Amino acid sequence: MKVLLAFDSYKGSLASWEAGSIAAQAILSVMPNASCEVVPMADGGEGTVAAIVTATGGTLETIRIRGPLGEESDAEIGLVRDEDGHYVAVLEVAGICGLTMVGESGPDPLKASSYGVGEAIIHLLDKGIRRFVIGLGGSATNDGGMGMLAALGAEFCDSEGMLLTGSGGDLLRVASLQLDRLDARLMDCHFTIATDVSNPLCGPQGATMVYGRQKGVTNKMSVALDEAMNRYARMLEQELNEQVSSQKLAGAFLTAVDKSSLQERTGAGAAGGLGFALITLGGKVVSGADWIIEKTQLAERAELADWIITGEGRSDQQTLYGKLPIKVAEAAKRAGAGCILISGSLGDGIQALAPYFQGCFSIVNQPSELEQCMEQAKPLLEQTVREVFRLIHFMSEVQADQR
Repeated sequence: MKVLLAFDSYKGSLASWEAGSIAAQAILSVMPNASCEVVPMADGGEGTVAAIVTATGGTLETIRIRGPLGEESDAEIGLVRDEDGHYVAVLEVAGICGLTMVGESGPDPLKASSYGVGEAIIHLLDKGIRRFVIGLGGSATNDGGMGMLAALGAEFCDSEGMLLTGSGGDLLRVASLQLDRLDARLMDCHFTIATDVSNPLCGPQGATMVYGRQKGVTNKMSVALDEAMNRYARMLEQELNEQVSSQKLAGAFLTAVDKSSLQERTGAGAAGGLGFALITLGGKVVSGADWIIEKTQLAERAELADWIITGEGRSDQQTLYGKLPIKVAEAAKRAGAGCILISGSLGDGIQALAPYFQGCFSIVNQPSELEQCMEQAKPLLEQTVREVFRLIHFMSEVQADQR
């Protein structure tokens, strides 16, 4: 029996490859003759760099950047080769300005900044890299990408001419901006924006209103921040158009400028508006899950599998909207393989997932606090997988006897 283990990470508990390896060990304890292949997966969020480097034989590099709240921090970036042999840098904002990095102090949407993303890009530009893939899941920021653009040379000032470094709070203060000192090397760059968030930048379905709460945005500040985000975006779009018209900006920037508003584009609201800022640099939005599936050649591997096991930290009705487990299930169906979902927990609307999977399971086996579940994720996953495959093993023996 051939089993493909294609897990997303259990955020804060298990990396993708860890979950897959644990599941493989559990399967082999029941079915020693089974063939298990672990394929690390991600959807643009936590684990994207590790998944793509593992799948493609790339390399990891650790660099020093400014974290989400301005602290010095280490971030891992991946370097892989594309089809033409060029180096491509893979970054994930979860490891640069991510929610898991804010510590005990908790998220601070007014202080949090994407500045470190810009620092990472500058570091890579200095190495001669001009192709980037940036995964936008799991950010702690709601700054519209102002921090990243400031690190890249854009200048933002308040009404008194004071230079702003770029943060959620600076959105409320920005009165003018200049792109003249934006790093000229960006005109030769290609940015792929890996995200499964389709929200626009502003409005009821925008970054602040939909994702702000998890980053510490209160009801009281949400309207003001959303309005400030809109003002900032209009200023940036106007300045971008003027710079392109006067031929001060060219290259990739030309692809960003057209008659439609950039802030309305699919994915502009990803990572607190960082998607919007990358779109202004000519970035192309792609499905993070689809991109990973393509690069890991999951579809080809699925053709050889009898079963594919996938999972994530929590599965619920939102999983239907393009999240990784659904993409894996679709690949399994096309290949004629069975697919089982084993996640940290199952939430509302799980019934809607039934058509995609032969079974949906939670690793939690008794009432428990979230922290306890996260600490016990390894033994809980191992136990659940073992029990599922005890049943599969029994059924396969019954079918063999009937033949």
